[in-house]
Amino acid sequence: MDEKMISRISIVAGARPNFVKIAPILRNLERERTVGSSGIRCRLIHTGQHYDHGMSQSFFDDLGIRAPDANLNCGSGTQAETTAAIMVAFERELTTHLADLVLVVGDVNSTLACSIVAKKMGCLLAHVEAGIRSGDMSMPEEINRIVTDSLSDIFYTPSIRANQNLQRAGVAEKSIVFVGNVMIDSLVGNLERLQRPTIWEEAGLASGQYIVLTMHRPATVDNSNQVQGLLEVICRHTDLPIVFPVHPRTRDKVEGVAHRYPNLLLVPPMGYLEFIYLVRRAKGVISDSGGISEETTYLGVPCITLRDNTERPETITQGTNRLVGHDHGRLRKAMADLMAGKWQHGQIPEKWDGRTAERIAAHLEGLASA
Repeated sequence: MDEKMISRISIVAGARPNFVKIAPILRNLERERTVGSSGIRCRLIHTGQHYDHGMSQSFFDDLGIRAPDANLNCGSGTQAETTAAIMVAFERELTTHLADLVLVVGDVNSTLACSIVAKKMGCLLAHVEAGIRSGDMSMPEEINRIVTDSLSDIFYTPSIRANQNLQRAGVAEKSIVFVGNVMIDSLVGNLERLQRPTIWEEAGLASGQYIVLTMHRPATVDNSNQVQGLLEVICRHTDLPIVFPVHPRTRDKVEGVAHRYPNLLLVPPMGYLEFIYLVRRAKGVISDSGGISEETTYLGVPCITLRDNTERPETITQGTNRLVGHDHGRLRKAMADLMAGKWQHGQIPEKWDGRTAERIAAHLEGLASA
């Protein structure tokens, strides 16, 4: 890693998972700046990849993230269109506002696009959530992770497995910083602030007496017949209400068939505080998300993941997560076990303690004062 002095950091976020991760990092870095100990100046860049209120601004509000210094307003499009638009806009941003280091989080298109631009413009690149791998190259996120890690100078990792993945790829040991899971920082920091969503009273929900469902990945929702088949298995194997915050890309696939299932409750995308309120009290969660399995593992809530692989294996080996893919037989078995209370008791993985952002900030402050 280049040893040049770091005083100007641009922090990039573009999608819901990014916002959850950058909130505690920004708060820790700017807290230190307030007391004058680090000399680091942070510039927050919102790429606009998630741009509507439910997918973006509500998370800023819930997590107490200050207004971005710049919003690139890149919006939606195909993966190539979105990535290209972000690259053009972020190059313009870095030309106007120089940075010594660009910090990217996660594995969305904003992460990839800004990583490429940062390196071409001579910035150091730090990747939060580095080293995680699913082994599935059909996932756009896997491509984003691999490319970002191939360019990074500093690797902030969430797990021992992530460290090992990077070591096998030839990353120098001194560049790998095992800090833990920053998503858990936001979870721990907001458990006392959770907000009861309106669906709670409207549907008469009670703790442990409903299921939370999310589906958004292209591999899950782009085929209408597949979505409907999964809903059939899920809804027919429980009498409990199933609360389904519907992602925009999924809405048209489910609205036409939702009437078949009286226990399926379609609701708009929720803010972070409302969604975690539901997850914390659910009998179980069914999702094709990776991040949700981390939150359920910390909270001890059973999680059924509609994928054949995961980049977060500790949620299975140590946590409460179980993979079923899109296989109806495996899903039926998991549903039966969930309803019967036959689920593994998880434990919290190492350094999932709510102090990951502190460790990241401390490392960056050390570079700033070197």
